[in-house]
Amino acid sequence: MTSRKVFACAAAALLILAAATASAAARKGRKTASAVIKDAQGQTVGDAKFKEAKGSVTMSVKLMSLPPGLHAIHIHNVGQCDAPDFKTAGPHFNPLGKQHGMENPQGHHLGDLPNLTIAANGKGVFKSTIQGVTLAGDGVNSPFHQGGTSVVIHAQADDMKTDPAGNAGARLACGVIQ
Repeated sequence: MTSRKVFACAAAALLILAAATASAAARKGRKTASAVIKDAQGQTVGDAKFKEAKGSVTMSVKLMSLPPGLHAIHIHNVGQCDAPDFKTAGPHFNPLGKQHGMENPQGHHLGDLPNLTIAANGKGVFKSTIQGVTLAGDGVNSPFHQGGTSVVIHAQADDMKTDPAGNAGARLACGVIQ
């Protein structure tokens, strides 16, 4: 191998290492995230934005073209949204091994959230603060743990107590958190 080829290989290796290091550093210091939420037909029905705060993450969601009424919204434990039923999103994000329900006296899944309301025109907005979650890194309390996470909108309201998913019904829409 010539010295030019050796130099070129070494330079390429250094660039790859630098890119990997920069990517890991960006994940470690991440302060925001987002998800494009799509229905079973692949149509965009909303977006979710996440912002890191001290010891929590604020989630803001805008939705459209969904059935009116109360709907459960959860963070699910897998970053995959295969239509039509979105079962690939897995169960709720639950790194602490709690039971379901915001009203559960022993604590709830980190992915359990209050219900959202969709107006008669099919539109809705939702905002919630999620305690104990971090966007930084890829640890167990991060939506960026191995396998990722997703936002799922359900057909019915969450009853806030029934394990494992609050009788929230079918999954209407899903978006991978990125």
